[in-house]
Parts: sequence; structure tokens; C-alpha cells
Amino acid sequence: MALALGVDTGGTYTDAVLIRDETEVIASAKSLTTRADLAIGVGKAISAVLDDAQVSADQISMASLSTTLATNALVEGQGGRVALIYIGFKDSDLEKHGLKDALKGDPALIIAGGHTHAGAEVSPLDVAALTALLDSHKGISGFAVAAQFATRNPAHELAAARVIGEKTGAPVTCSHHLSARLNGPKRAVTAVLNARLIGMIDRLIGRAQDQLRDLGIAAPMMVVRGDGALMSAEQARARPIETILSGPAASIVGARWLTNAENALVSDIGGTTTDVALIRDGKPAIDPAGAQVGGFRTMVEAVAMRTHGLGGDSQVRVVTEGLDGGVFLGPRRVLPVSLIASEAPDAVHAILDQQLCATTVGEHDTRFARRVPGIHADGVGPREEGLLDRLGDQVMPLSSLLRTRMENGALARLVDRGIVQVSGVTPSDASHVLGGLDAWDADAARKALELFARKRIGSGDVLAKSPVLLAQMIVDQLTNQTSLTLLETAFAEEADSFGVSPQELARHVLTQRGLAQHRGLLALDAALNVDVVGLGASAPSYYPAVGEKLRCRMILPEHAGVANAIGAVVGRLTLRRSGTVTSPSEGRYRVHLEDGPQDFNASDEALALLETVLKNEVKGAVQQAGAQDIRVVVDRDIKTARVEAQDVFVEALITVEASGRPRVASG
Repeated sequence: MALALGVDTGGTYTDAVLIRDETEVIASAKSLTTRADLAIGVGKAISAVLDDAQVSADQISMASLSTTLATNALVEGQGGRVALIYIGFKDSDLEKHGLKDALKGDPALIIAGGHTHAGAEVSPLDVAALTALLDSHKGISGFAVAAQFATRNPAHELAAARVIGEKTGAPVTCSHHLSARLNGPKRAVTAVLNARLIGMIDRLIGRAQDQLRDLGIAAPMMVVRGDGALMSAEQARARPIETILSGPAASIVGARWLTNAENALVSDIGGTTTDVALIRDGKPAIDPAGAQVGGFRTMVEAVAMRTHGLGGDSQVRVVTEGLDGGVFLGPRRVLPVSLIASEAPDAVHAILDQQLCATTVGEHDTRFARRVPGIHADGVGPREEGLLDRLGDQVMPLSSLLRTRMENGALARLVDRGIVQVSGVTPSDASHVLGGLDAWDADAARKALELFARKRIGSGDVLAKSPVLLAQMIVDQLTNQTSLTLLETAFAEEADSFGVSPQELARHVLTQRGLAQHRGLLALDAALNVDVVGLGASAPSYYPAVGEKLRCRMILPEHAGVANAIGAVVGRLTLRRSGTVTSPSEGRYRVHLEDGPQDFNASDEALALLETVLKNEVKGAVQQAGAQDIRVVVDRDIKTARVEAQDVFVEALITVEASGRPRVASG
């Protein structure tokens, strides 16, 4: 009997499952995600699932981890402080593909260097300017290096990485290691995000491995990649950007395993995000343009996923425009008031009671802050340091913590860095009030919604007349926003046939009237013409209403709440690498390799060398990662041009994929 352990660390819960012989879920368990040290929640979930199944740790033959940590960090704008070394580009290139937004004010150094399309050096690398930046900037957690045409000759990226490593010891991300495709600014965005995530993912994986050892599990640990395949823990530490959409990708793999669905939309609601993807012909659809998350388009190959900042812990905001008012959810995640009250009941209830007795509604009612223990505050400014000193280790209401308007920005920066968490009213609180959830402090949730209901809308009236009415308003809004997300995904698959954006089509009055089955002089009918698989612990609470609104079949499979952890177990170890052959002049064929370009007189020789190099690289890497029964697939994309009635070689992209099932540990 082979027992595989799957673990998923979500924004709110960490899930664990045990699967026997890849065919049967024999146990599952949940534990609250511990943001300060995610491995604590991992350890608790694993211990719980082992106890539930009554099996010993030494019976586990494989362990695999999927995580929404990278996705949530990018959606919420969190991560370490980074520096970009941008070689051979212009200042204006920082504006392309959202690169300046990805940097978020972190330093960027543009220096001389780079190569041509053919791989020839444009100018020498300006090592002196790089050294000066390293001497003047401290508190950098990771460096991103992107050089012009580095995919054709990576010499300057590699040289800059050596200098940075020798002088700082900090991790360095070279853009050509993440993608073999052209488009320097987009590769730079991917490298910046990778550098921002390295420390966070490294801590998670390292501590998770510690937990496995402490529990007596000797099996090697795998990590789910954004395309649903598995990678080794060491590969994930070096390329954490490839774990963006790891959790959502695992959910698609898990949904397919649970339902055998051939064609369906999969909607997975977590604490922070709702992730929607398409299963077509039994396989998850892959995004050809690269994964997009948190507003950034990357060069990471991943499941075609629409990730929205909408979850059970999304912040509820009042809509003040217009006379009717209402609420809107997300995109930021906050701690549910019911959760923070369960952790510090005396402090939270005392403040909520004070706020309920007040004659006016306070700006910061229901809002509390706490410092996340174990997260270092390196590189923060004096205003942020003052807030941290004032906050200490206690749970404090924002009304006491914030003394000036200027400190609002400082608090936001601390939240972005993951150093501080704040609470607020969420759909989870609404579910406690409506009786659909009882995990935390329902009394605190009721008090918080009573306070929130007193807020005024554009007409001057209160938002809602009771906590129960407000709770239903919040849940209805969750249904509405989830439905729009599913409609946008469906329309995006058919966008070419309409010529209008998926967002416009989803919100169009005719679409909405059709879903409501309008009957007048016109009869309008609309429905989602595909099954929806609803996943997530709260899916049974929220998704039946979504299915009714969209007039589609809503599938809520058994174990839907741990589908991500299931997907982490049943995937394959897969690695892809690509390389390019160009023709700089007639009769010359250039292979672009890691150690520099090589020229040949025949295209067949050049293509054969590149294919051999890539095969050896990927096959060796998946073997080292623990794969067995390896299968290698080669794809050649050769571009030619018609010149004087002859096909002339222009460029070739070779992609080699090696995959196999993880080798299980023997007892």
C-alpha cells in the first residue's frame, strides 16, 4: 500500500490529505494557517490527518505541497524588498509591462551592457556602477538581473549575478533562467517578482521540510508548479515565481481527479482569492501569454486562471455612490473580526462594546491590528518603526494605534510587507451571523456587523437595519461577484466571436436580464452552458446560490474543501526548457546556450546540438528531483521566410519536456 500525503497552505486554512494507491482519499484534516510561521499550521494539519487515518509517519511514501502563498503575496502586494539591475535598457523601458509598478518604489539601476539579437556584446558591463549601488543600498532581500537579449547571450546577467553574490550573499534571479523568450521588460517583471518571493517561499519550504522530519516522515517533498505539474523542493526554492498559481493549479488537478469532468469551469474560493479555470477535454487549459496575477503579466507557464481578490476573508467595503448604497468585497484580505476575537477575546470584545455605545460611527470601528510574530521589519522607515513600537505584541484597535492621517500610509506599508495584519468585516463574519459557520467567535461577528450596519450611504440612511440583513447583503454580494467572475471567464473563451471585453459582456444589461429570465415584449434567456465544479471549504455555503443565478449545474464533490491538497498528490514531476537557433547570416546557424553562442554551417547540426543539450538538462533535472519512468517530448517550432521561391531558415525554438511520476520512498 502506497500512502501519499498532500498539503495545501491557503490564506486561512492549511489542508492535509492522505491518498492510498493514488485512488482513494482515506483521511483529510484542516488547521488554521499560521502566517508568522506557516510550517506550524502545516505540522498541525499533518498530525491531524495521521491521527484521523490511524497511520504512522513512516508509512508515508511521498509528500507534496501546494501553496497560495506566492499568489496571495502578489495579489496583496506583499514580499521582500528587491533591487533590479537593468542592463542595456533605457529609462523609458521601466514603464513597460508594469515594471515600475512591480518594483513598488524599490531601487532600479540601469547600467551599460547587454547584447544584440544575434548575441554580440553591445557595450561592456558597467561593473563600477553596479558595485556603487551595492555599497549604497542595504536591506535588500533579493536581486533581479535582466539584460538586453540575455536569452541570446546571458554573459552579462551571469557576470552581474556573480558580483552581487560575492558582495552581498543575497539571492539573485537572472531573467534568462525564467524564460527563453524575448521581451526584456516582461522578463524583468518576472525576475523582480521572483526575487520578491524568494525569501518567503524559501522559509515556507525549509520549515515544511523541518516539520516532516520532526514528525518522522522521511519521504521527499515535492511542490506544485503553476501549471499543475510537480517540481522538487529545491527547484521551487530557486524559482518560486513558478509556484504562482500553485494552489489554484493543484485545485484544477484535484477537481479533475475528484469528478472525472471532461469540460467544466472550476471555481475555487479560498480566504483571499477566488480562482477560476477551465478544464477542456480532460486537461487544464494553459495560458499561452503567461500567468497573470496581481495585475502583472509574467512569463511563467501556468494554468489559464482568472484570480480575483474575492474570498471568505475579503474586506467588506461600503458603496457610498448613489442613493441605494450597498457593499463591495475585496480585493484586500483582512482578518475576520470573529477570528481575531477568538485569539484575543477580552481586548476585542471590550473595544467592540465601547464602539457600540458610542453615539457616532467611528472611522476605524471593527478594525484591529496585530504584529505578525517572526516577520522581520528590516528597511522600514521611522514612521513605521513608531507604529510597531506602539503596537508591540498586543491586539490594538486602529482608533488607538493611528494618531495622525500620515500614519495611515505607514500602516498600509507594514501590511504590504506582511509585518502587520489588520481586521475588518468579511463574508466569514457574515456566515457566522447567519449560522453557516461556527469556527470562531460568532458573538464578535454579530457586534462587528451591527457596527458596520450603522455606516451611512449616499441617501443618508444607514447601510442596513440589522446585522442579519447586512450579513445577507454581504453573502448576496459574494454570489454576485462570483457569478461575474465565472461569466468573465466563459466570455473570455469566446471573446473573438463578440468583439467586446469579457468584463463588459458579463455586466451587460442583456446578459443580466437574460439570467433573470426577463419576460416582456422580449423574452430573454441566458445561462452558463457548462458545468461548474465548486471547490473550497466554504463552497457548499456560497456556491449553490451561484449555480442558481447562472442557471447551470453546480458540482460540489466530496472532499471539495481539500481539492488543492489532493491535486498536490496526483500530479507528475515535469520540467520544460526551451532554446533558440538563429541565422545571423546566410549559411550560419547560431545556437544560443548558457555558456555563450555556438555557430554551425548546417541547420541540422545546430538543431541537433540544442536538442541534445536541452534533453540532457531536463532529464537530469527531473531524475534529480525524484522522477521515475521518465518520458521526454520534443517540440520544434521552425520559422522560415519565402525568398525567391525558396524557404529560408529564420529562427527555431526547441522545447523539451521531461516528465515522470515521483519515486516513492521505500519503508
